[in-house]
Formats: sequence, C-alpha cells, structure tokens
Amino acid sequence: MDSAKNLPVAVIGAGPVGLAAAAHLLERGLEPLILEAGTTAGAAIDQWRHIRLFSPWRFNLDAAAVRLLESAGWEAPRPTALPYGGELVDNYLAPLAALPEIASRLQTGARVVAVTRAGMDKTHTRNRDTTPFTVRVEHADGETRDHTVAAVIDASGTWSRRNPLGTSGLPAIGEDTAADRISAPLPDVTGRDRAAFAGRRVLVVGAGHSAANTLTSLADLAREEPETRILWAVRGASAAKVYGGGDADGLPARGQLGGRVRRLVEAGKIELHTGFGISSLKSLDSHVTVEAADGRTTDADIVVPCTGFRPDLDILREIRLELDPAVEAPRELGPLIDPEFHSCGTVPPHGARLLAHPDKDFYIVGMKSYGRAPTFLLATGYEQVRSVVAALAGDREAADTVQLELPETGVCSTDAGTSCDVPAAATAAGPDSGCCAAPEPVLVGFPTGLSHGRSGGN
Repeated sequence: MDSAKNLPVAVIGAGPVGLAAAAHLLERGLEPLILEAGTTAGAAIDQWRHIRLFSPWRFNLDAAAVRLLESAGWEAPRPTALPYGGELVDNYLAPLAALPEIASRLQTGARVVAVTRAGMDKTHTRNRDTTPFTVRVEHADGETRDHTVAAVIDASGTWSRRNPLGTSGLPAIGEDTAADRISAPLPDVTGRDRAAFAGRRVLVVGAGHSAANTLTSLADLAREEPETRILWAVRGASAAKVYGGGDADGLPARGQLGGRVRRLVEAGKIELHTGFGISSLKSLDSHVTVEAADGRTTDADIVVPCTGFRPDLDILREIRLELDPAVEAPRELGPLIDPEFHSCGTVPPHGARLLAHPDKDFYIVGMKSYGRAPTFLLATGYEQVRSVVAALAGDREAADTVQLELPETGVCSTDAGTSCDVPAAATAAGPDSGCCAAPEPVLVGFPTGLSHGRSGGN
C-alpha cells in the first residue's frame, strides 16, 4: 500500500466481519471506507433476526471491535447467553456502527457493482501492483460513483446468492417461473411471515441447521394452526446430519435442535422425503408440484429453500482472482475447507497469505472467502481480517502469526446452509484458556458426535 497510503481501504459489507475489518484498520491507523448495500449495518443478519445462535456471546465478538466499543462505555452482553440474530444486530453491530469512528466512514445503501484497477482492465500488467483500485458503487440517491482506494477487503458475504433447488448446481426446471411459490431462506414463519405459512403445505428443502430451524418453527406454528402441513425433502439417504450428535454435541443448543427435529419426524409431525433430488417445479394456480429425479412428486403451497449459498463473483470480473475450482474459495484455502473432506473442526486458522490473490492488496474474507463451502466459523473471519489488516499495514510478522484458541476442539456438521450454521462461531479465548500466546495451528470447531465431511451424503 506504499504507493497509495493516503487513500482509504474499501471494506465491502458492514456485517460482523466487515465491521471487524474496519475496527482493525482504525487501530492500525488506516482509513476504512465501509460500503454496505443494505440500509443498516448487519442488514443480512437482520433478515434472520428471529433465529437463535448456537454459540454464546463470548464466541461472537471481535476483539478490536470490542476495544472500540468499550472505549465508548459499551457494556458487553452476558458472555454465556445465546443471542438471537436480532440481538447480535441490536446489541453489537448497531452500537458499533453508530460510533463516530465507524459512522463517519460507513455508507449504507451503497451497492458495489464492480471492482477494478484504476484505468486498467484485468489484462493490463505494467505497474498493476502500484495502481489504486476503483470501486464502482450504486448509491441510495440513484447515482453511480467511482471510489479510488488503496486496497479492497470484500466481506460482502453470500446471503444474496442462495444455491438453487435443483441438482447439478443448476436451478430446477421451472424454478424461475415458480419464484412466487419460493420463500426467502430462513423465513420468520411464526412472526413476520406467519400469514404466508399458516394452514398451508410447506416444503422445506435442505439438510442443514437452517432447515432444522425452519422445521421446528413450522412445528410451533402447526400447534396453533393445525391445518399447516410440514414436508421435508433431502437429497441424501437419511437426515442423520441434521439430527446431529445429541448429548455429544459441544454446543448444547445445536444438539437439542437436531434431537427435536428427529422426534417430530418420528411422531409424524414432519413428512420426510429422503433421496429427493429436485428436477422440476410446475406452477399451478393453487400450488406447485415438485418432482424428484426418480419421478416421485409432492405438492406444496410454498417451498422454503435451505440449500446453502454461493459467492457473487460478478462484481470481481476485472480483478485477477485465483480460486479453487471446486468451492470457489482462494486457491490455497479451497482444499482446507472443501466440505467433501472437511468440517468446521478440521479447518486450520488462516490469514492473509492463504487469502491473497494475484491482484496485490485485494482480499475476500468472511463467509464469501469460503465460496460454496458451508463450514465457515465467525471467529475464522475475525482472525482473517486481523491478519489481512496487519499485512496491509506492513506488519508481515503479525499477518503470518495466525491463531484461533477455542475452549474445545472437534468437528461440526456441514451442509449448514449459512455458516456451520447460523453461525456456530468463536473468537480467541481469554487469558485463562490454557493456550499459549502463539500456539501451533489447531483444529477448530465444536463436537457434534458426527464424522466430518460429506461421508453421510447430502
């Protein structure tokens, strides 16, 4: 960044990882320009504010962000409490975004549509590393403006790009035309979205914790609205991964969730369809008919897609990226997070070196850095941005010293839909954790009682 040291660093996204990046930049004396497409910080999380996290507060806070908040008199929530998504926004992200140091550098309603080098497309090489970036932004006032920045940290997440319902990575035939019968991921079926689900046939598609949350909420709705019928389709031969490890789960709330889903299925409250890879959707006046690849069909009034997410790479067409061909993560990170072989518990801590791309001073962090892999932990994102900001500040030693200390190690289940799941996250442990200051990389995560990877099927 030497040639552009007087320019700001663009941070795309004002979620937990984006705001953590801004806090670390401020601590390093660097100027952040935070660009958030939503109307507020944490806009994506606000859409699932009714969902309770599996992990307590002490595992969901970034150290630099906490230091900034505490300097303004903020009091941390009870560390052992399990927050809802809305509480994460209201009690952490919103106060952080309201601090003068952050608010003066945060632009909401600012949707990034392209990132490039100033005056260069991706084919130009001469002086590329010393040329600032141009970030093109559609602003809430209707204008499109270019911002010149020294570096880019893309923490925009994946919430806006859900995976399709169909198999083979493609939308099912008729999926686009059935859009009015497909809900948003993680709908608030007992609250904000109740009218769309009460007394209707609801098909939940997916084998992760997002599906489990939706299924249990639908069961609560069905107790009050008995005409509500709950259908559940998974591609795999069983739903064992959703049921989890019960008492063996290192996060009790997650184990309880899986156990409740199992009991609902066994009691006939949820109609489970296994081996149901969706091939087509046919929209009718009153409902949609969903057909599996093997010819089976089921009818539903509304379909809930709990199928996971994928990164929006369109805005990066003019950036020189080096991505893993399987999961669309940075090339060196990809093999470490591929859900065919790894779960959260087998992904080592990593930082700027593994996240680097051919375009110097450009980084993808947070959930988006994991591409299509659902094994992301929020704490991993915090450690990513600490390392990335150290690299941008020229502190290579700090950038290369990556660590993530947790109270337990083990594995957590994959196919979670959002981030292992919404999200089973952790930050560095406190001074009494029993870990040394600079430990060897460890396996991180929380036990579920299940083997890692996709050995159990999808």
